[in-house]
Amino acid sequence: MIRLIIVDDHAVLRDGLKTILESEQDIQVIGEAESGDLALNLVATLKPDVVLTDINMPGMTGIEVTKAIKQIDSNVKVLILTMHSHEEYLMAAIKEGADGYLLKDAPSNHVIEAIRTVHAGESVIHPSLTKKLMNYHQQQLREEKTENMLTERERDVLICLVEGLTNKEIGERLFVSEKTVKIHVSNIFKKLNVKSRSQVVIHAMQNGLVPFPEQR
Repeated sequence: MIRLIIVDDHAVLRDGLKTILESEQDIQVIGEAESGDLALNLVATLKPDVVLTDINMPGMTGIEVTKAIKQIDSNVKVLILTMHSHEEYLMAAIKEGADGYLLKDAPSNHVIEAIRTVHAGESVIHPSLTKKLMNYHQQQLREEKTENMLTERERDVLICLVEGLTNKEIGERLFVSEKTVKIHVSNIFKKLNVKSRSQVVIHAMQNGLVPFPEQR
């Protein structure tokens, strides 16, 4: 028997889910919560197998709840059921230990099977989000590759460019000639596929290639 807790701040949705899930012989809804804080209390006292939770709720978000649940008991499976399809929510949930991520437009039979799947120790991602997840990972790999393409000296020059230093000022800081700086800047432009200093700065900051000035 899969012992499950439903976490959502909409009572109608909780009631609907409970009715659907309790019609299954292998699923028992042992608790309901309308907020993250209440959910954590139930997890600590009822020891569920699976927690089915939304993301947007009063107080703690479902992602924060996921992290806290895993700290209480890493064996508890967490299945996110939400309206948010953006990959940032998906990746944040996965990062905090979510075992599955479904959208609320999923058919009820998909939700039921997803509960069984995460309970069995496997992961579930809503079909429409699979491509987004792959694209996210590919983008991360491209960014990592781009960063690794830069030599150590080119990364030093890149930091100077982000600070707004001129070629002369970069040369003085790095103890190289202005001509050498120009070569490094040209190489950076080619590797990052940009055409101006402003584009270099935007690309570097958006992709985390250099720390913010106040962090250094």
